[in-house]
Amino acid sequence: MLNSYDEDMDEDNLHEHYHFVASAGQVPLRIDKFLMNFIENSTRNKIQSAIKDGSVRVNGDIVKSNYKVKPEDDIKVLLNHPPHENLLVAENIPLDIVYEDDTLVVVNKPAGMVVHPGHGNYSGTLINALIYHFENLPNNSSERPGLVHRIDKDTSGLLVVAKTEHAMSYLSAQFAAKTSEREYVAIAWGNFVEPKGTVEGNIGRHPKNRLQNTVWEGDDSDKGKPAVTHYEVLEDLGYVSVIKCKLETGRTHQIRVHLKHIGHTLFNDERYGGDRILKGTNFTKYKQFVDNCFKVLPRQALHAKTLGFEHPVTKEWMSFSSDIPEDMAACIEKWRSYASHAHL
Repeated sequence: MLNSYDEDMDEDNLHEHYHFVASAGQVPLRIDKFLMNFIENSTRNKIQSAIKDGSVRVNGDIVKSNYKVKPEDDIKVLLNHPPHENLLVAENIPLDIVYEDDTLVVVNKPAGMVVHPGHGNYSGTLINALIYHFENLPNNSSERPGLVHRIDKDTSGLLVVAKTEHAMSYLSAQFAAKTSEREYVAIAWGNFVEPKGTVEGNIGRHPKNRLQNTVWEGDDSDKGKPAVTHYEVLEDLGYVSVIKCKLETGRTHQIRVHLKHIGHTLFNDERYGGDRILKGTNFTKYKQFVDNCFKVLPRQALHAKTLGFEHPVTKEWMSFSSDIPEDMAACIEKWRSYASHAHL
């Protein structure tokens, strides 16, 4: 399936916000349900309103909400205003700046902050903050000011931001060549048989849920891009483990996808099914304990703790580390206490 979004369109003074082409194997599915599966951060009411307003077209024709999507249907969502993510607005949002010079900035992003504007998140993003605090940031290949790399909304941790064109190209080349260093700390469901390991598997879009990625293997491996994740168990806490992950590549959701692939989904990772009990007992007290852990850490348990790269000007190797945030540290402490008192 083709999935593009937020491209200006001069058709009846409308703008194309989403464009999908249904796969050859698409089973008949109501258009509203189809769009719910593929448009992130949307609601059924919003989608149905867009359909009612005539903003959804299939093969060029306006359709009703009971239209059933068929194989290879060409679906477009057309609205009468330009995509918001192209209208960047500077916002005075505080930043946790770990390091700054004339060339670059290292920022510690809190969980819950989106890195760049997109559907449903047009303000309050890291980019909105960056363009307020820093002038004339260079664009990357995706026209994102300053961004060399990104992390997910609900992942906390370190990011390097380029302040000059030279820094953008120099740092981006390091990430592409796998010479930068990125190390994460995570809480994963289950106990690892081996204390250290490597997950290799091509990562690409999930065939049924476009909001997820998956590992493609065998004859289908060409549907994904190569990805390598190294992990090491830091602490075995009974039904969960605290681990560190070192990335060789930087695919979208890489750690989340690779850990699920080997049966160790991230704790409270809603998108990949980690927000339910995957290991443990059926006892009511245990279920209550896990629910309390979910409340303490209401997001996936992933923190970009360490970041290393060669400085674009001085050529000095720079390494930065950030503390595990309070929500994640509190969750780990609860599991430590549980493991010390339970007979596992």
